[in-house]
Amino acid sequence: MKKANILIIGGGIGGLTSAIALRRHEFDVTVIERDPSWSVYGVGIIQQSNVLRAMHHLQLLDEYVAAGAGFDTVEVFTPEGVKVARIPSPKLVDGYPANMGVGRPALHKMLGDRTITSGAQVRLGITAVSIEDRDDCVHVAFSDGSSGDYDIVIGADGVYSQIRTEFFRDAPKPEFTGQAVWRYNLPRPDGLDSLQAYNGATGVGLVPISGDLMYIFVTTPEPDNPWYPKEGMAARMRGKMADCSPAIRALAEHITDDAGVVYRPLETLMMHGPWHNGRVVLLGDAIHATTPHLGQGAGMAIEDSIVLAEELARADTPEAAFLAYRERRYDRCRYIVEQSLAICMGQLGKGPAVDNHKATADMFAMVSQPI
Repeated sequence: MKKANILIIGGGIGGLTSAIALRRHEFDVTVIERDPSWSVYGVGIIQQSNVLRAMHHLQLLDEYVAAGAGFDTVEVFTPEGVKVARIPSPKLVDGYPANMGVGRPALHKMLGDRTITSGAQVRLGITAVSIEDRDDCVHVAFSDGSSGDYDIVIGADGVYSQIRTEFFRDAPKPEFTGQAVWRYNLPRPDGLDSLQAYNGATGVGLVPISGDLMYIFVTTPEPDNPWYPKEGMAARMRGKMADCSPAIRALAEHITDDAGVVYRPLETLMMHGPWHNGRVVLLGDAIHATTPHLGQGAGMAIEDSIVLAEELARADTPEAAFLAYRERRYDRCRYIVEQSLAICMGQLGKGPAVDNHKATADMFAMVSQPI
């Protein structure tokens, strides 16, 4: 497998970290991304202690830490704004923060730059119009009229994965949870030195992403999965926060730019069957899309990338590598999907309320284990 030629479909966090990890093992790598501008939306993302360890493994940690803001604790508040816990996060890399908040554009640029300098080929504005597994290779025809033969194809194309739909016809489809998340960037207030999580039917989180910037996320019941026009989104987000604590309502008054609001219905998916079909394999949200309640969606994709590259580097056949990859990843990813969904259902009143203090501590204990 050491000379394998690998195609990655999807140029997001999972696809780019997969390219970087594979290039470290000297595989030939091509990444295709349908978006010709290779853009991401502008709010932040939480990256916890296991992700810092993964970035250290990929030799990206210094660039990564410089792109965001580190913090070592998670604070939990009641819906009324009373702080009930300050939970230390395990530091998994000496001399670095336990956790990070980072703007998605900064993270995307860092990963994209490293992918290119690693020697991977990146092709933008390209889709795969046909993928044919010929047993000894995978023949792929592209939307620009070109084609190529690859030893392996990796589907890192997200929760609505084209590859999952085509090659895993019995796989589950994403399920809407009844909840959505609203995100917005705001000035970082003095004293915000941790992730702050507010419990309640409307969940709120404050995450530092730079020295002077944070993002706020708000989870709300949206039982009918409505579509909202962009015009008026800032006012809608403020309205969703009307019953929150006084401190959160005060922050809501600064949400004024419709274009700055990022709204996403929350869907979940877990593939319990095989993660590969022949020479085609999936990673990240294409297999285990999670709600954001434990902040581990991107972390699971990044860990997938490292493990898949390691198994491909040591195996004699794609089949052996893919089976070992799934064996190492399944329980961990399933835990994140199921425990995140339990918090979501508790907030919606569709299940028992989850103690966020305990859930967060249990999550950190689990993801601190080696991958």
